[in-house]
Amino acid sequence: MNKWCGIGRLVRDPEVRYSQGANATAIARFSIAVNRRFKREGEPDADFFSCVAFGKTAEFIEKYFKQGKQIGVTGRVENDNYTNKDGQKVYGTRITIDECFFCGSSDTTTNGSNGGNDAKQEPNVDKSGFMNVPEGLDEELPFS
Repeated sequence: MNKWCGIGRLVRDPEVRYSQGANATAIARFSIAVNRRFKREGEPDADFFSCVAFGKTAEFIEKYFKQGKQIGVTGRVENDNYTNKDGQKVYGTRITIDECFFCGSSDTTTNGSNGGNDAKQEPNVDKSGFMNVPEGLDEELPFS
């Protein structure tokens, strides 16, 4: 069985290209940084994994994920071996993504701020402990 899953942050914006031919397929290449749970003295805090996704998954990643955004992925580890232009064999691995999903808060930006608003907004709560619903919002609620 070859199954890999991880949660990390995109190192840079995904690079998306489309294959040639009648049925062009999206191909997204990106790297994620995954924090190490335990770290020894002098070792890095994170591991970096090269990833590739195809088709609808690649299009989804292109549309919703940018540098610094946290992403959860599942896929398989594959060899990424090739011969470079100098004729030398280069060995590597990559994660071929089967599924991806959102992780973390949706209101954080690439630098970890909350949109420039450093003070957290507390909800308007009445003395009974219930949050007040703003005027006009009750028409948008799916229940009454």
